[in-house]
Amino acid sequence: MTMLRTTKTASKPTARRARRPAASRKLDPVLISVMANRLDGIVREMTNTLLRAARSAVISSARDFSCCIVTGDNQLLASAEGLPVHIFGAHLQTARVGREHKGDIREGDAFLDNDPYGGNTHPADHTFMAPVFFESEHLFTTVAKCHMADIGNSIPSSYYARARDVYEEGALVFPAVRIQRGYKNVGDIERMCRARIRVPDQWYGDYLAGLGAARIAERRLKEFCAKYGKAAVKRFIAEWLDYSEARMADAIRGLPKAHLVNTGRSDPLEGILPDGLLLKVGLDIDPKAATIAVDLRDNPPCVDCGLNTSESAATSSVVGAIFNSLERDIPRNAGSFRRLSFKYAKNSVVAAPVFPHSCSLATTNVSERLVNITQSAFAKLGDGHGLAEGGTGLGAGMAVISGKDHRRGDARYVNRMMLSTNGGPASPSADGWVNYAIPVIAGLMYRDSVEVDELKHPIRVERLGIVKDSAGAGRRRGAPAQEIVYSARENPVTVIIPCDGQFEPPHGVNGGHHGTPGSTWLIGHNGAETKLPNLINREWQKGESLRGRDSSGGGYGDPLTREPARVWLDVIEGWESPEKARDIYGVIFTGRIEDDSLAVNLPATERRRAGLRAAPGRV
Repeated sequence: MTMLRTTKTASKPTARRARRPAASRKLDPVLISVMANRLDGIVREMTNTLLRAARSAVISSARDFSCCIVTGDNQLLASAEGLPVHIFGAHLQTARVGREHKGDIREGDAFLDNDPYGGNTHPADHTFMAPVFFESEHLFTTVAKCHMADIGNSIPSSYYARARDVYEEGALVFPAVRIQRGYKNVGDIERMCRARIRVPDQWYGDYLAGLGAARIAERRLKEFCAKYGKAAVKRFIAEWLDYSEARMADAIRGLPKAHLVNTGRSDPLEGILPDGLLLKVGLDIDPKAATIAVDLRDNPPCVDCGLNTSESAATSSVVGAIFNSLERDIPRNAGSFRRLSFKYAKNSVVAAPVFPHSCSLATTNVSERLVNITQSAFAKLGDGHGLAEGGTGLGAGMAVISGKDHRRGDARYVNRMMLSTNGGPASPSADGWVNYAIPVIAGLMYRDSVEVDELKHPIRVERLGIVKDSAGAGRRRGAPAQEIVYSARENPVTVIIPCDGQFEPPHGVNGGHHGTPGSTWLIGHNGAETKLPNLINREWQKGESLRGRDSSGGGYGDPLTREPARVWLDVIEGWESPEKARDIYGVIFTGRIEDDSLAVNLPATERRRAGLRAAPGRV
């Protein structure tokens, strides 16, 4: 950002003085807003750098990464549109770097961390961190966290649900290791990864992109400090975090005092967890003290599979759901977090894994349920609070595929797709988002381009669309499910799907209806379909196809109170059928869709709704 040039006069302060307020007085609120937005702009520049420079489709197309800025004393400061499950634990990782390299952190250093026991989410998320020094003081750490397509697991996937421990999982783990000194790579790490990762050039491209994102932020933060001065920047940090805390406190004071307990169950996994996992979240809302205390202690002990959640992943999931349930524009940083407290058990599948239990799926299956359990708990406060449950599960459209590409001399490929997504939950005021993906993403990732994925990988997408009548009905309805069919083009393709959301449907709240669960089918050479389990690791051949249906979002509020005009639009768009409109929403039409004459018959609709309300057994 260029500095404005002004003419110095005796009667007007210079632009330089306006930009460098004295550290002894409070900053102007407008200046605080400008500085806060400048930091978010830096994070967005990090994001754009990583998106444009990465090699793998999971990063460059699906945008499965997040960037943020942490203070030198390990407080999350700015995250822009980072994924909640990624950024809320970044301060734990920067603190780990400080402990492991105490007294030996210099300008030009960079660090890599993917250890779920030291503050990271799960091993697939490679986190690149660069300390930012200004006038010899460590003021910030820039953080870029990327979900890598391959991390050296014993199977060609960064998810391994059946891994009994970290040894069977097989991931390369880097516990806050130095990867650059004096802005030059430490070659040992690169050699380790190239020796183990299946597509090393793809990994290295993503590695450079992550480092590049951290370095561009370092450059911009130095410019930021030079513009405002170190004293003013330090005062800004303190005042911005205090302001954020005050905003969070005001939001909590607007809630009723309550002790909320909510439960949910993850899907059973064949041969591992026949009954799934019963999960529980407790919330104590104290508006007088303006605090929310979260109790995660009453949860199962660690399990001998990859579903254990790290402290970062589980806490982030609950924190993200709390923010979903509050005002929309509360800053997401260490200041607002001061109003939240957590209690964890020991040796627990939720937030307290014990080595060597695997955390391979820490950011998905159980974490997805924790988001749903928490945000639907707020709905118990009454209409206007909380959200319904969103669709869960990395289904066929979000599978990890691998094999040899016949178009490139049988070159090896590994990638996690994001071609179809689950339906989002309804809120008190809005229908669910179609581009929701899963609860820990909440619409912040991109859906892959079909054409790009077909160019990058030897598959053919035969069908992708919305599933009519699948959404959870309500005054505000959940988003419908999506369905995808795709096939192998020449060589066999290995597909790995560790899917949740195929048994228990996403729940509606406050009279809203449940969504619908997902499913996966193998279509054989003769067109016959075979239903597959929710945990898939298999090869499929040319001439075979996978058909996957994602889960849909739950509804919020009584469907009979949905405006008839909204129901009419849903029918016109093909998301709901006239039959569902009649039987669930009580809306009667005249005319036909085909000739654009479809219209709501209001008198008939009022009679139909009155009859449905009076039906036996209706609550």
